[in-house]
Amino acid sequence: MIENLKKSHSVARVCEVFGVHRSSYKYWQAKPKTPSVDQIKLQSEVRLAHGLSRGSAGARTIASIVSARGLPLTRYRAGKLMKALELGSCQLPTHRYKTGSQEHIAIPNTLNREFSVSKPNTVWSGDVTYIWIGERWAYLAVVLDLYARKPVGWAMSLSPDSELTGRALEMAYESRGRPDGVMFHSDQGCHYTSHQFRQRLWRYKIKQSMSRRGNCWDTQFTILTTSHRSDPCWDWLKCLRVDLSTGVGVPECYRAQRL
Repeated sequence: MIENLKKSHSVARVCEVFGVHRSSYKYWQAKPKTPSVDQIKLQSEVRLAHGLSRGSAGARTIASIVSARGLPLTRYRAGKLMKALELGSCQLPTHRYKTGSQEHIAIPNTLNREFSVSKPNTVWSGDVTYIWIGERWAYLAVVLDLYARKPVGWAMSLSPDSELTGRALEMAYESRGRPDGVMFHSDQGCHYTSHQFRQRLWRYKIKQSMSRRGNCWDTQFTILTTSHRSDPCWDWLKCLRVDLSTGVGVPECYRAQRL
C-alpha cells in the first residue's frame, strides 16, 4: 500500500498515517524479494533433516544435523527457518504406567516370585516384546521354562493379541510333550486375561498365575533372559533374521548418518 501511495504522497506522511516507522519501511524495501540459492538450499536441508527425524527434531537438533552435512547453521537460524517452513517438533509424550499392587480379580499371583524351580515343566513364564523389522514393528511372544531358563515356545505377529500368545503357548505345550501340572505365569496384559487364552490354558490343564498390577519385575526376567547378548538365547533371537532396535526418531537419524 505504501509502495503505491508514495507516488502521490510523501513516504513520511504515508508511514505516519499507517503507523509504520520509516526505518521499517526502508528495511522492507531493501530486503530481497526472492530467496537466494543458498537460502533455498538451506531450507531444503532443514526440511530433509526434519523428515529424517520423523518430525521429532527441534531447532537445536536440526542445526547439528545440517551442520554435520556441511552447511553451517545455528539453532537460532534453524528456528527461524522452521517457523518459515511451518515445521514443528512433535515429541511423543512419556508413557506412565499405573502403579499398584492389586492381584487380578480372578487369577491370583500363585508363583509369588518363587523363581527357583527344581524340575522342568513345572513353571512357565510368558511375556510379549516388540521388534523393529525394517519397516514396522512386529511382536514376539515367548514362553520360558523357569527350570532351564530357555524358550520352549514362541510366535511372531504384527498384532499383540491373544492369537499370538496362544500360538506361543501351543508350541511350548506340543514341544514339551504335553506335560501335566504346569503353572503358567504372566502379567495382566489383555492377551493373557482374554477368554480365548484362558480357554486354551483350561484345555491344556495348565494352572494360571498372574503378577500384581504395576509389578513388571515379576515377568521381566522372561524378556531379559531372551535378549541378553552373552546368553545362548541371543543366538536364538538372531536366527529370526530381524533387526532389533530400541526406538525410532532422532537416534536413528544419527545412526544412519554414521553408517
